[in-house]
Order: sequence, then structure tokens, then C-alpha cells
Amino acid sequence: MTQTDEFATRTLPYRRELLAHCYRMLGSLDDAEDLVQETLLRAWRGYADFEGRASLRTWLYRIATNACLNALEHSSRRVLPSGLTGPADHPDQLRGDADTVPWLQPIPDILIEPESTDPAAIVATRHATRLALIAIWQTLPPRQRAVLILRDVLHWKATEVADLLDTTPTAINSTLQRAHATLAAHTTDADHITEPDDPATRAILDRWATAFESADMATLATLLKSEAVWEMPPIPDWFRGRARILDLIATQCPSIASTVRMIPTAANGQPAFAVYMNGEAHSIQVLTATASGIDRIVAFHGPDRFPPFGLPLTLGLPLPPDPPHQPREPLRQYR
Repeated sequence: MTQTDEFATRTLPYRRELLAHCYRMLGSLDDAEDLVQETLLRAWRGYADFEGRASLRTWLYRIATNACLNALEHSSRRVLPSGLTGPADHPDQLRGDADTVPWLQPIPDILIEPESTDPAAIVATRHATRLALIAIWQTLPPRQRAVLILRDVLHWKATEVADLLDTTPTAINSTLQRAHATLAAHTTDADHITEPDDPATRAILDRWATAFESADMATLATLLKSEAVWEMPPIPDWFRGRARILDLIATQCPSIASTVRMIPTAANGQPAFAVYMNGEAHSIQVLTATASGIDRIVAFHGPDRFPPFGLPLTLGLPLPPDPPHQPREPLRQYR
């Protein structure tokens, strides 16, 4: 076995979790894939000198975390519309796309869920990538964000994090306390989301898809909670309240039965739908759903979000039975 083959075999089991880690740090699937590439390139270059004093997994996370921190020195935090301004009042007067804003991106579950069938591992991955949680984490300074993820998500010891960040365990614990204090000032619905395969939630989602496809406003009204939120990056306007969301759907998403298709998928550990209008890729709806109704819909507009889910840009193409998209193969550039 060549050194390249050995490196590929040994690092393959960690690529999904490295992608999830970089996504949590950066809030962008595109940037996370680039940073996983960079991580593996750096690891490949240093592999001959890797002495195994730490585990390979720990070594890769060290490289990935430092690569993310370096990238964050030259970038702005990723946001959702609700992180910029208050809710809008006029669904019929939307502003244009704000393409210069570094918007938070969704991440397909198929790219980061463990290949293991262990339910606990799958649930843990889902909970640590909830969209609301990622959005709040982006408000933290990069080092606080890194400490929080390494300590609370990956369960590293304070001494391990201190070694990675070249500081002391006391400083790490102080940084973690500051991060917790910041998060305590934010409310998040992440803890109230039921699992996507929960039967009661699944029934609500099925009704949502059917009602949205047929523009059944009465049914949509019964499924939305009274203070539900609708966001749609890159459009900066967002709306709070059932009545305004229904007005938004009626004025901005006019449809005739059979012109809208909702294809179920999953993102950020939450249920999602790929929305096609007149056969063309329109948006990826990521829903915060509970057994009692839908709290939030973030509709990521534009066809560029469809390929990572393994979905075609038009429904004239057959839907693949199992989305084929995988993080880009980094070893090709080493051969």
C-alpha cells in the first residue's frame, strides 16, 4: 500500500465529521468543503512526520480548527435575515436580493450524518447542526466559537483545547463561560424541535407539502403557529406571524395546483423540502416543526443550493433514488 493509499484509507472515516465541524465554525457549506480540502492537504503534507502522539482524529481536528480560525480572520459572520433587522410589515413590497450579504447556508443531512446506524450518534449530529443553533453560534467571536464547539460538541478536555489554541486551561474555561453567557441571552427553538421521523411531525409535514402545492391557504393556516417566522435569504425581508406569512405566500408564491412540487429532503437535522415552481428549482425550505405545528420556515432561494442535496435543477430530469453528492474528493490533487 502506498503512503497516499494509506492516508486516504485512514482519513476517510473522519471526512463527514470534519465537514460538520467546519460547517459549525463557518456557517457555510461551500466554505466548509473548501476548508476540509485544505485540512486534508495540510495533513497529507505533514503525514510523513505524524508521530501518533495524539490520535489521527485529534490531529485532523487541530488542523481543521486552525484552518477555520485563519479563514475567519478575513470574513464576516454568516447571518439569516432575522439577524440583521426586525420583521417586515408588507409582504407585497419585498426588497431585492442582498447578494453581498454573507448568508448562512443549509447543509444536507446526507453529507454529515454518521455512516453508523447508532441512533444516539445520528441524533447528536442533528442537534449540533440545528439551523437556529448555527445562526446563534455565528454571533460569537471565532475563538469563543471554537472553544464552545470543541468543549460542548466534541467534548474535548480543557487541557486539550488549551494545547490546540496555545493558551491555558483556565483561559479556556473563562472563554467557555463567556460564550455560554452570550448564548443565554438568545432564545432558540432548537431544543423544541422533534425528530424528522416523529409520526406526529411527519403527518404535519405531509399536510404542509400537500397544502403548499395546492395553495390551500386554510390548511396552511392550521399548520402554522400564531407567531411563526418566515425567512428567505438572499431576500433580506422576513416576517413574523401567521397572517403575514399567509399574505406572503398568497402574494409572492401564487400557484395553480400541479405547478408547484415539494420534494422531501433533510437539512441541519431538520425536515426540509426542495420547492420546484413550473418545474424549475426555486428554494430549499428548512422547517422548524413540532407535533403542534410549524414554528419557522427558512426558504433558501436560488438553484445553487440544490446540487449539494443531489437534486436536479429541473424536474425534467429524473430524481435520483439516493442523492449522490459527496464532499469533494481531496486526494485527487495529491496524486
